[in-house]
Amino acid sequence: MSDENNKNGAVKDDKSPEKGEESGERELSFILDIPLELSVELGKTRMLVNDLLQLSQGSIVELNKLAGEPLEVYINRKLIARGEVVVVNEKFGVRLTDIITPMDRVKSLAN
Repeated sequence: MSDENNKNGAVKDDKSPEKGEESGERELSFILDIPLELSVELGKTRMLVNDLLQLSQGSIVELNKLAGEPLEVYINRKLIARGEVVVVNEKFGVRLTDIITPMDRVKSLAN
């Protein structure tokens, strides 16, 4: 029988919002364990192999961004947000300041 009685003796239909929400959660729960690659880009540069081989501890590599410019946050190499560097308990983190709209993310999939 698709209906069940609750504490008050009322009939509860399988299509009730509570049942639908629970069903929706079960349908989406399988994607929660899919691993994703998250990367944060401070900036980029191009260099010759010769210059790369001459790098040593203390070398400075100049990037194409200015200090204070937003960082890009990528998931599986697709831009999803921009943010800024923060330090929390002596560890670096990223505070997200701008989330890419779903429409822009869909457009980027074509590239």
